[in-house]
Amino acid sequence: MYQRNTDDQSPTGRQRSGDGSNDSNGGSPRNNGRQLLKLSLLLVGIVLISWSFIQFFSPGSSVNEQSVGEVPYSVFYKQVQAGNVKDATFQGQDITGDFKNALSLTDANGTPVLTKQYHLTQLPYGDPNLIALLNTYHVQYQAKPAAGQNLLLNIVLTFLPLIVVIGVIFFFARRATKTQQDISSFGKSKARVELGDRPGTTFTDVAGVDEAKYDLVEVVEFLKTPEKFQRLGGKIPRGVLLVGPPGTGKTLLARAVAGEARVPFFSMSGSAFVEVLVGVGASRVRDLFDQAKKASPSIIFIDEIDAVGRQRGFSINSNDEREQTLNQLLVEMDGFDTRQSVVVIAATNRPDGLDKALLRPGRFDRQVTVERPDWNGRLAILKIHTRNVPLATNVDLITIARATPGMVGADIANLVNEAALLAARRNLIAVTQNCFDAALDRILIGAERPLVLSEADLNVIAYHESGHALTGMLQDYVDPVTKVTIVPRGQALGVTQYTPIDDRYNYSKEYLEAQLVTALGGRAAEQVAIGHITTGAENDLQRVTAIARQMVTRWGMSERLGTISFSEREDPFAGTVLSSGSREYSEQTANIIDEEVNRIVKRAYDRAISLLTSHRETLNGIARSLRLHETLDARQLRAILEDTSAVPTGPL
Repeated sequence: MYQRNTDDQSPTGRQRSGDGSNDSNGGSPRNNGRQLLKLSLLLVGIVLISWSFIQFFSPGSSVNEQSVGEVPYSVFYKQVQAGNVKDATFQGQDITGDFKNALSLTDANGTPVLTKQYHLTQLPYGDPNLIALLNTYHVQYQAKPAAGQNLLLNIVLTFLPLIVVIGVIFFFARRATKTQQDISSFGKSKARVELGDRPGTTFTDVAGVDEAKYDLVEVVEFLKTPEKFQRLGGKIPRGVLLVGPPGTGKTLLARAVAGEARVPFFSMSGSAFVEVLVGVGASRVRDLFDQAKKASPSIIFIDEIDAVGRQRGFSINSNDEREQTLNQLLVEMDGFDTRQSVVVIAATNRPDGLDKALLRPGRFDRQVTVERPDWNGRLAILKIHTRNVPLATNVDLITIARATPGMVGADIANLVNEAALLAARRNLIAVTQNCFDAALDRILIGAERPLVLSEADLNVIAYHESGHALTGMLQDYVDPVTKVTIVPRGQALGVTQYTPIDDRYNYSKEYLEAQLVTALGGRAAEQVAIGHITTGAENDLQRVTAIARQMVTRWGMSERLGTISFSEREDPFAGTVLSSGSREYSEQTANIIDEEVNRIVKRAYDRAISLLTSHRETLNGIARSLRLHETLDARQLRAILEDTSAVPTGPL
């Protein structure tokens, strides 16, 4: 999916020129200095190598070799017998050594010399009497390997110092050159380039975001046939902003557009523009757009553009470098030649924090929302991610898609990967439905923890989870209960799992009130069955308080306060508050809000107590089964409900 291309050349095959370089008058001074350095090193290397060859291969270059005389074998015998031979060295067929007194001999060139050093060649098959003769006249002798065997060693020993010297010089030269390149490359774009003739991703690899794909088809058609739109005076949007929660496939969509249009794709993160040095970001923006223009038609993709495109002057901690980078980006997007088919695609999950000048028509004049997929979209994503995964016959992708509400493409890819890893650990030949269920439990509620709990704690946990399950089964407007377990998972000692029948985009007041009763069912079961309460309901109380407060402040579900919103607006994609955090209502209103929240929660708790008290036998039956089996599914829970003749009592 992420293909990187660290090639430093432009997609057109031409080497990128430096930003602001001047090639006239013989090139820049930096290039001239670099060429002079290379030429100097080359000359020094040639001189050193030539000198070494001369020293190694030239005959008669040594003073000692010039004074060695050639001795006939008969003369050598006589000199040994005369006691004039000091030592002898055997090296193959050659014998060398020193005389005690100098003799007049001829050297290798036939010139008479007076020397104490001699050289002769042994008889073809050796002289068996020579060693005995040397021992008789006390001549020291030794043997060495033949000269041909030491040729490689001699070459290495001769040239090794030269190689070391040249290597040291080359190392420091490279360091100096690299330092110059690093300094001059600060302003170069660090964008990854994917060439158009090797599309890695197409629209067939994208699923679950059909609406966003339809919005981008027009961009693909323009990049393929720009004359179709230019003929009628139409102009393609210069910038497309992909907005959506993390993991929904914004980057994948941008790659798919490039793959479908078969054009070069320049990818860069917003944070990669800004460096410590002032002006580097603006230079990188210019270099990036220059590359894209040379390779047009092309696509520039800026991921997490909010890192460089935040509103100017919005914070007292202003960043001049970031603002200069943003200004250069605004200038480049507004200065496109209409004849150049370059489209800028950016992605962010914080659109409200972007500068207004960046979003005006003529720059990012089209926003494409990439939302979380519905169950049909999740099913399509599952089919894509399981194409290369062997699945067992009992795997039901529809059930898995319905059991994963709120998950995005990245979550589903992780689910498939976890299931495949689990099947591999179990030594299975295919991924089964049980592997998917176990992987989903691991992702949603955490991995199992082998805790050793006392009987009292197990009893409390069993009744607590039974209360959640029973209040969920006795009410309408509640998602079906699919699993109850008292096996510790993640940070929870027990879990009651609800699986919605369909995705929900709107919540009724009855549904929210039923959620409050179900969440308080665990605390109510502890009070009804055990007689005292524990700390196990901490997370339940936090969730109940949050729902009740939103019912009062955001959704106008309080009769006392009416249809007025008292909440601060949140970012729909990042989930953070957009305003400054100051309240716009009085202290008296805040007290009324607290009273209404308390009233709603108390009424839900009383409802949970009433349901569990009137169905005490069913509560005890679920708790006993949990102690026995540790985990109950929907079928087992329904059987217990039928055995105790418990029936739903209707909505709250």
